[in-house]
Amino acid sequence: MALGGAGLAAVKWKALARAPLAIVVAGGLALVGACGGGGGGGGDSLKVGVLLPGGGASRFGQFDKPLIEKKLKELCPECPAATVAATPDPAVQRQQLESMITRGVDVLIVAAVDPQLLRPAVEEAHRAGIPVVAYDRLAEGTISGYVTFDGAQVGRLQAEALLKAMGTEAAGGQIVMMNGATTDPNAGWFKEGSLSVLKGKVKIGKSYDTVGWRPENAFVNMKGAIASLGADNVDGVLSANDSLAGAVVSALNATQVRPLPPVTGQDADLVAVRRIIRGEQYMTVYKPYKRATDATVEMAVALGRDKSVESIATDTVDSPTTKDIPAVLLPSVSVTVGNIEDTLVKDGLYTINQICSPDLRSACDKAGLT
Repeated sequence: MALGGAGLAAVKWKALARAPLAIVVAGGLALVGACGGGGGGGGDSLKVGVLLPGGGASRFGQFDKPLIEKKLKELCPECPAATVAATPDPAVQRQQLESMITRGVDVLIVAAVDPQLLRPAVEEAHRAGIPVVAYDRLAEGTISGYVTFDGAQVGRLQAEALLKAMGTEAAGGQIVMMNGATTDPNAGWFKEGSLSVLKGKVKIGKSYDTVGWRPENAFVNMKGAIASLGADNVDGVLSANDSLAGAVVSALNATQVRPLPPVTGQDADLVAVRRIIRGEQYMTVYKPYKRATDATVEMAVALGRDKSVESIATDTVDSPTTKDIPAVLLPSVSVTVGNIEDTLVKDGLYTINQICSPDLRSACDKAGLT
């Protein structure tokens, strides 16, 4: 399986005992007793640094950050609050990581903006004796642990949903692929997973790698695809995440493509869920973030205390620079209008009132949400 920094560099995962998720949770509970003891450089005051590729209203700011902070306080109540830095700028993130090394953190959780560019700082952390847990995206360099969602499965879920939405038009139909940034190893993973389903089923009229995952770039690319292929010749859009899906829908509306073709997404952003209810987006991929943040903090606390992560990791992965990284690869869930309540609402991601704004009451009634 490819997961590399630039494009599809050679990376594979190898299942270990494939322990159920309960073992991951049990491993975390076992660490509670170890959290206050010695073992790591931080003693009772284990200092955890967290670097994220976005904050504020982004998925990382809304969900990942507070979940990481909550789990750290649960596993290590005597530890100081995590030092968190968020930026979409790879150069700034590298500076943030270097600053955390200087400040003497004991362990780092890093969701890399650009895995290759961050490599020298990761190696600097390694030389300083600071373990690095890669979160969501696999940074290059000496990584001590990795937690993410199975990217191939994400791509397969998107492709399977798109084919289902296209129905009879899938045979001989034409789609546009709006992929993520080549600097993100997950983008290639998603693409490979989706292509494993789509190849031989539909014609891929246009395929774009969206620079920086930026919606404005996806908007321009989608308008170009419509101009090139013709408004009547786009039968579906495989969009890699919800931000890109929003730009795709905007481009379709701006060029008055009717009816709107099915569009996929990922991350279960609130605005995307509302688009699904409106009928503008067909699906999104929901990744139960709490499972991922719990496993990540469990790994970080263990490594910070010089403990093994064997009871937490259920897989290993190879990056372009490091082999046999202990890893947790988690499953995702396909969400369409019919299972919003049984997935997102049931898990507490959103309430019905959050989803069903006043302008959506009629559509929510029709969807059985109100």
